[in-house]
Amino acid sequence: MKFKYGIDQLNVETAIKLAQGSVKGYLDSKAIKQIKKSRSNLDVLAQSKEAVYGVNTGFGPLCDTKISPEETSLLQKNLLISHAVGVGLPIEAILSKLMMVCKIHALSQGYSGIRLKVIERLLYFVDNNLIPDVPEQGSVGASGDLAPLSHLFLPLIGEGHFVGKNKPIAAKTILKKHNLKPIKLAAKEGLALINGTQFILAHAIYGLHKAKYILDLADLAGTMSLEGFQGSASPFKTKLHQLRPFKGTKLVAQRIRTFLKGSQNLKSHFECERVQDPYSIRCMPQVHGASRNAIDHLEELANIEMNSVTDNPIVINDKEAISGGNFHGQPLAMALDYATLAAAEMGNISDRRCYLLLEGKYGLPRLLTDKGGLNSGYMIPQYTTASLVTENKCLCFPPSSDSIPTSLGQEDHVSMGSISGRKFKLVLKNLEKIIAIELMYAAQAMYFRRPNTFSEILEKNYKIIRKKVKPLTDDRILKTDIDALIEMVRDRVFIVN
Repeated sequence: MKFKYGIDQLNVETAIKLAQGSVKGYLDSKAIKQIKKSRSNLDVLAQSKEAVYGVNTGFGPLCDTKISPEETSLLQKNLLISHAVGVGLPIEAILSKLMMVCKIHALSQGYSGIRLKVIERLLYFVDNNLIPDVPEQGSVGASGDLAPLSHLFLPLIGEGHFVGKNKPIAAKTILKKHNLKPIKLAAKEGLALINGTQFILAHAIYGLHKAKYILDLADLAGTMSLEGFQGSASPFKTKLHQLRPFKGTKLVAQRIRTFLKGSQNLKSHFECERVQDPYSIRCMPQVHGASRNAIDHLEELANIEMNSVTDNPIVINDKEAISGGNFHGQPLAMALDYATLAAAEMGNISDRRCYLLLEGKYGLPRLLTDKGGLNSGYMIPQYTTASLVTENKCLCFPPSSDSIPTSLGQEDHVSMGSISGRKFKLVLKNLEKIIAIELMYAAQAMYFRRPNTFSEILEKNYKIIRKKVKPLTDDRILKTDIDALIEMVRDRVFIVN
């Protein structure tokens, strides 16, 4: 499979595959024509006596300062090196590559005025896994992700660093190794490179790719907990959810019905006297479904953003360049904050199910051990889930609700969407750990329901867990089990559909 930059529609899975290298992106003749036409338009505008922002003027509050044609290249270089002020740890390599993939796609649509040779150099970086070293902090998410994008593109001009095996490697060293000369930027090119939302967008794509699997896994873990608890299947009946037909709710109910199909364990307590299960069991469609709706909303907006032009000014034709606000990160920032809350809530309800399985009700031993007293059993891992849940709650403050003016007041409202994206990633990382612990608890509860059997898909997942984590009889160091399950969650070994 190949992807045509600037022509095909980019989506989450394709962007991930392009970043991973399993799909190759290229510029076809139509995209090349678009890029060249846009550059031609820009060259005409650059000769204009009228001020064209970022082409023959300074930037930000210096937009009223005219720049001579002779100083144009230095202006673009100075833009990159002056804006590369990021701090903190480097972002993950896949995020840097996603940023490049998204930027190439945006530039290739033919509204940015950038030369073909610059885009081709970026393609070379992607294809040869040359990954710029980008610090994680420093963007306010308006006028684009200026600091991270500046670091991302410093290697184009022979500055900055690429990611190395043990430490960053100077860009000059890598370029020399690949027989590449630094590019001398022309009018507007520095601005086209660093204006845009690609840092925020990369975090949204990465988070969506991770979240969609975790949401599926949460349905599975919740159903395994239901079976271990010997809960009722009634709250998942089709008719109930037709009467309140939210998309996410209906989907989760349908998935749980599938996970329960053919369960002998479910039949074994069909006529028990229990009337209702606690909300963490009974309300899984409503709670998991609400989180799915939020994630779906983020994906809808991310798909639009992936196929948009977000730099500034936008080159419409050889007579018009519009200096607008397509670089503002608010559309994604607010949705990322919503998605972060959605992910945190999935951990919250998962922790409640863990606690439920420890209470010693309906035939389960307290703390999921039949040797309590001498043994603590599974008492303490729930402390870990409780800690992670509270950490996630603290990460739910919405950065998009804040704004600190920058650029001498020229940029007087910013999105802070880069922080929203980073927090989304952190919450998802914690959620993986919480779900891993729930899977451990649920498997132990199912163990105590033997000789009852479960649905085919639950039995398969039970066996997957038991390959690495055996039933707990006497106390042992549980960190080994927890770490194994976290790794299994990250490796996507579970059957979730």
